[in-house]
Amino acid sequence: MFDVQKVELTWAGRKLTLETGKIARQADGAVLATYGETTVLATVVSAREPKAGIDFFPLTVNYQEKAFAAGRIPGGYFKREGRPTEKETLVSRLIDRPIRPLFVEGYRNETQVIVTVLSHDLENDPDIVAMVAASAALTLSGVPFMGPVGAARVGYVNGQYKLNPTVAELKDSVLDLVVAGTADAVLMVESEAKELPEDVMLGAVMHGHKGFQPVIDAIIKLAERAAKEPRDFQTPDNSAVEKRILDLVEADLRDAFTTPVKQTRQEKVAAAKAKAAAALMGEGVENPLDKQLFGTVFKDAEAKIVRWNILDTGVRIDGRDNKTVRPIVAEAGILPRAHGSALFTRGETQAMVVATLGTSDDEQYIDSLEGTYKETFLLHYNFPPYSVGETGRMGSPGRREIGHGKLAWRAMRPMLPAHHEFPYTIRLVSEITESNGSSSMATVCGSSLALMDAGVPLRAPVAGIAMGLILEGERYAVLSDILGDEDHLGDMDFKVAGTENGVTSLQMDIKIAGITEEIMRVALDQAKGGRLHILGEMAKGLSGARQELGQYAPRIETIKIPTDKIREVIGTGGKVIREIVEKTGAKINVEDDGTVKVASSDAASITAALNWIKSIASEPEIGVIYDGTVVKTTDFGAFVNFFGAKDGLVHISQLAANRVNKVTDVVKEGDKVKVKLLGFDERGKVRLSMKIVDQATGEDLEKKQGGEAAAGE
Repeated sequence: MFDVQKVELTWAGRKLTLETGKIARQADGAVLATYGETTVLATVVSAREPKAGIDFFPLTVNYQEKAFAAGRIPGGYFKREGRPTEKETLVSRLIDRPIRPLFVEGYRNETQVIVTVLSHDLENDPDIVAMVAASAALTLSGVPFMGPVGAARVGYVNGQYKLNPTVAELKDSVLDLVVAGTADAVLMVESEAKELPEDVMLGAVMHGHKGFQPVIDAIIKLAERAAKEPRDFQTPDNSAVEKRILDLVEADLRDAFTTPVKQTRQEKVAAAKAKAAAALMGEGVENPLDKQLFGTVFKDAEAKIVRWNILDTGVRIDGRDNKTVRPIVAEAGILPRAHGSALFTRGETQAMVVATLGTSDDEQYIDSLEGTYKETFLLHYNFPPYSVGETGRMGSPGRREIGHGKLAWRAMRPMLPAHHEFPYTIRLVSEITESNGSSSMATVCGSSLALMDAGVPLRAPVAGIAMGLILEGERYAVLSDILGDEDHLGDMDFKVAGTENGVTSLQMDIKIAGITEEIMRVALDQAKGGRLHILGEMAKGLSGARQELGQYAPRIETIKIPTDKIREVIGTGGKVIREIVEKTGAKINVEDDGTVKVASSDAASITAALNWIKSIASEPEIGVIYDGTVVKTTDFGAFVNFFGAKDGLVHISQLAANRVNKVTDVVKEGDKVKVKLLGFDERGKVRLSMKIVDQATGEDLEKKQGGEAAAGE
């Protein structure tokens, strides 16, 4: 019934199996990939006819994690998987980015790749297995895909590269890098690092590229046995149409793409397009061009003009050379009520980034295959349509917003203080208010400034820069701080973020069949120079973290109590801790190890809550003076609350040497007094001797009265 084909290999010390022919046989391509005990199913379906009315390749990638893969039931009310999680969205992008450039140019058939995690051994992250399985399924499907693609994760532990580290091994690594590519070149890089030098980052990329070559060989071996016949598709030859367009408007386009101002440039390009359209598709034109074909070829003509100008003259659209960064203005503290804020402007790209400090109540609970955990650093990126002068739908964040936010998150996280040193939940929000060039790197720069403005003790400021590439045959140009048009019409988007000392994040996407080690080395070196320049410009706005937190930020104090006292602090059903919160106004979090965090924007609230908690969790100390309150007077003495819930009785006979008829001659209910614990009685019982001290002067009251005071609880 089944015609099962399978290949196996040992990869980085674990068995990788690729199997087809048993599951999802109606898909164009389906591969079950197992690495260790992590299993994913990748399927590919591509329509037989092109989708009408579009000038782009309609590729969709959906990566989905099933809770049963880890033996879990989903959290939430409905107990089933719902909208994609952040990780599912990010891995979908991770799969999409290296495969999209390898489809034959001009292919417009709607194509969907679905990758489902069926088993997770909690050791091997499914993302790499998913990328390999998707590549294998595409290679078997018969669609015009110029693969296969391989992928690998690279760690860096004790100065050594580690291929495909396990989840546990990755915790000891100063690098988490994912690389994908073909047998000949690198197509995609995604990474987070702890201030690593450029040569270490480049070495990691090449180590990963070498490491996934056996996987590419295995996919080819499987395809030789089970691949479907290739579809008959020929790349359309539009050279004649392109020549007609260039003959009409080449001079107009060259003029447009030497105009520095984006809006003016767009107007000139639109005018050139209208001129060509009138000549080739207007009324009375014999054999008018198809509108869709015209749009596609006109865009190709734009790309050629931009690329020719840069390669021939070394001068870019806005007049810069290849290495110059656009003018930068860095401002901090721009919003009066925010805990920290910054406005970072680089040319026509601008990010307003706002930092908010919260308590443990604000931590985000993440429900993942590995289990539920808490996240204390959040970074959210928003790209409203007005930032590019357009109208558009406002809704929940899309894949682009999630991906750009995660890139900035990876760049900033290695430089944050340890949570036990700075016990705040940190949220950054980046609002892109203008965009012409990398807004994700502007977010990194603005995030660094906003955090320092909030008083977060960053280990070092972080800056980011986006690099581009124009590659024609043997000629190429690497461009620093690319414009939007250079991104759209170029061959590479290469983003590098880091400090003065090293790289914290690296992301690369290639629109061609890959780039060489030499080009990557040039790009990294050029990016370093640009990053150092940007850090210098940022320092003009703010060079380090402010010494004090913002006026409206919460203060957090941390103490440790014995674990056997936790129950007493919380109380039955949380009664005690709710009372402390209600009466002091402070937020309180008690952890299982006895760590207690008390937060409030009011220092007096923190002090009151801490004193209350200490009074429950500890005993009064001999010789220490405590603030006390007279809570009750009787004929025989006064009860003084001196240590949280602890009261002491000062007998009237000990209150003063002079014979006083009434206790109220010395103290009254509600009086604030200071008391000193002198010791315990010989039986060790909780009988206390105290001295009542004048609150204003600190003078012992019994000295004023000429006597000795003793009290018992």
